[in-house]
Amino acid sequence: MSKMKRKTRTVVIYVLLVIGAMLSIMPMIYMLGVSLKPNGALYEFPPHFFPRIEQITLVNFQKVLSQSKFFRNFLNSVLVACLTVIVSAFVASALAFCLARFRFRGRKLLIGLVIGTMIIPGTTMIITQFQLANYLHLTNSDLGLVPFYVAWVMPFSTFMIMNYIQNIPTDYDEAVYVEGGDVFAVFFKVIVPLSKPAIASVSIFNFLTSWDEFQWALTVIDEDEKRTMPIAIAGFFGEHQFTEWGSVFALSIFSLIPVFVIFITLQKYFVSGLQAGGLKG
Repeated sequence: MSKMKRKTRTVVIYVLLVIGAMLSIMPMIYMLGVSLKPNGALYEFPPHFFPRIEQITLVNFQKVLSQSKFFRNFLNSVLVACLTVIVSAFVASALAFCLARFRFRGRKLLIGLVIGTMIIPGTTMIITQFQLANYLHLTNSDLGLVPFYVAWVMPFSTFMIMNYIQNIPTDYDEAVYVEGGDVFAVFFKVIVPLSKPAIASVSIFNFLTSWDEFQWALTVIDEDEKRTMPIAIAGFFGEHQFTEWGSVFALSIFSLIPVFVIFITLQKYFVSGLQAGGLKG
């Protein structure tokens, strides 16, 4: 390939990446712009994508912050998402370790079940799940959401971590056994530290799944103070004579803060975890 063709291909790739990035961030920029406008300015003509300097106001953010129930909803979402991430990370990594390192009867069948359940959305079994939640007295409880969210994310988490563990040399395991360590020592001293990229990668997805989930939380939770952020945001619709989009988007921006924090904190593991867990094995 000539030098000119390589330069042309590079330019085309960067142009496409810039266009893709702009298309990705434009909705967020628009959401921020609407949240900084007074509600009356949303219906001006001609419309403005971003508010003019004299229109910028924090009244929508002040309204959201003045309602204590949204702090409660925010904390509910943080608690549910964090517990989902912690429990699923431990259980999935332990199961992945067993599937990757041990050979036992029914292993291939179990791996097939893990892969097969990845294609089944949790909401397709919502009636059965509701009956189970009602039997276990987990309805109308924010903590009652955690077991079901963990069950939803377990197949994907186990599959990704298992593929990553399969690429860790068994020499590390044998060294621990030689020194008198047992299987728990191998898991906690070798597998977990070396699998941090894969665990971090799936934890990001698990956090987003539990943080954004709406349908199941709406189905099993009745009291406002026990609801999570997606339901709180939806509560703005129809609450007044017309939807106050500025307040809706202001609350949505608050809901994005934990997502940015999680991604920024774990981003150094994200790409390497996906590559090793998804492309190898």
